[in-house]
Amino acid sequence: MVASSRRRRVALIPGDGIGVEVAESARAVLATLDRLHGLGLEVEEFDWSCERYHTHGTLMPDDGLVTLAAHDAVLLGAVGWPGVPDHVSLWGLLIPIRRAFQQYVNLRPVRSFEGVSGPLAGGASRRIDLVIVRENTEGEYSEVGGRFGRGTEQEMAVQEAVFTRRGISRVADYALELAGTRRGQVTSATKSNGLIHSMPFWDEVVQERASECPDITLASEHIDALAAKLVLRPEQYDVIVASNLFGDILSDLAAGVTGSIGIAPSANLDPTGRHPSMFEPVHGSAPDIAGQGLANPVGMLWSVSLMLSQLDAPQSAAALMEAIESTLAKPSTRTPDVQGTATTNGVTKAVITTLENPTSHDRDSEEEHA
Repeated sequence: MVASSRRRRVALIPGDGIGVEVAESARAVLATLDRLHGLGLEVEEFDWSCERYHTHGTLMPDDGLVTLAAHDAVLLGAVGWPGVPDHVSLWGLLIPIRRAFQQYVNLRPVRSFEGVSGPLAGGASRRIDLVIVRENTEGEYSEVGGRFGRGTEQEMAVQEAVFTRRGISRVADYALELAGTRRGQVTSATKSNGLIHSMPFWDEVVQERASECPDITLASEHIDALAAKLVLRPEQYDVIVASNLFGDILSDLAAGVTGSIGIAPSANLDPTGRHPSMFEPVHGSAPDIAGQGLANPVGMLWSVSLMLSQLDAPQSAAALMEAIESTLAKPSTRTPDVQGTATTNGVTKAVITTLENPTSHDRDSEEEHA
């Protein structure tokens, strides 16, 4: 192992609940990879959370975004806790980071693993391998709207969705390019028969971008039918591109189909590289199991693998995925949500043991692209 001359600065935000527990797993695994592969990692931890909100009135300080901008990547555990409304935790931390850093792609890979049985007939024998590309900075999650006539019989709420040609084009381009490295199929999630302005516009722009990619097959499916097919025949999908809301729902559904939302990762990407990207497991803070050692760290560790790929450390990313696969294959090193008997710490130790005793991956330095 040769130490890297490149420094890779990671901001770690454990957050709340099981986010703290899986963040501890991530830190331990990153330390192991740094020692084995000479990554030059500098991990700085921030206590931005709902607990901080109770004390200071905000989840992160006023200069939080400036602080994060000095890092190469952000790694988040989970945010949310009883007593703090969900919209406060979401709009107080996650959405400001995504939008300030133009993380317009939310990448959510979904796949089956040996040993992990999902709820579908055929279980682990079904080979699922798809990626959901979710538009991450506009769409249905907007601040446009309001509440009117509060407390009266005429009280109403208006929530507007915002779709732009630029926003749709760039997420469609990302999905099309990604499909070109996979099986060459893109499915666009729509609801143009009911949402008569936004979704026809979405369809038109996606089709325009796809027309410039003759080697890619594009299909468009209504969100309700797509959700049903994702349960009945998930194997048929390659890359799914969707709006903010549709992508959010579909990715959780797809994770459940493969066995557990606890193993699902996500990457909030600025594909231009001008800003740090943020990586987080799909699961929430899960207050009901927090502190019991039941949290599945795989979603977080898979997110770490995505982060390492983004940080030009593909060997470490691949080694970690091999270790995750090996760990998931045995009930003794899986958590109860995926029919295992291990604790959070037990899974983490198993992953580290596999990394320290590699069977096939290279342990050379990853000073590439320094």
